[in-house]
Amino acid sequence: MAFTEKLLTVPPPLTVAGRHIKRYHVTADPAGIAPEVEKAAYAILPELLPEPDGTPPATFVVLHRGGDDGAYLNAYSWVWDNVLHFRGAAAGQPALGCPDDDPTHFITPDLPWIGCVWELPPILHERDAWVRHLLAPDVPDLDAYVTDSLPAGTTGDRS
Repeated sequence: MAFTEKLLTVPPPLTVAGRHIKRYHVTADPAGIAPEVEKAAYAILPELLPEPDGTPPATFVVLHRGGDDGAYLNAYSWVWDNVLHFRGAAAGQPALGCPDDDPTHFITPDLPWIGCVWELPPILHERDAWVRHLLAPDVPDLDAYVTDSLPAGTTGDRS
């Protein structure tokens, strides 16, 4: 099977457990991610977030609906001023330890993986936005960071 990029959408940010959550959704389906999958993914999100450590409370997530029954939620949280903390969840993917094919039944597999090729594009943008809005200015601007997202489009090369 030939590789193809997927669609990337950018829903509005949320606040969960006191953290500002920037959101990216990845899917091949032009209709987007099914509401029941999105609801189940965001229900497990609090389990993926680190304890506050004094770093501005910001996280970005990638919710990815695979081409099969799989659904994946990757939570990347800023900690220790400039470090990215990762925790992930998966549903509908027995190969990752999921108990069934249900894309709304999320678990937190204990794997050292940080994302697949379709889930990684937001990381570079988020790194640059964190530096631009929190680390480089004399006065950090968390609100500016929260509103600075990678534009919707595809997961592929944007140059």
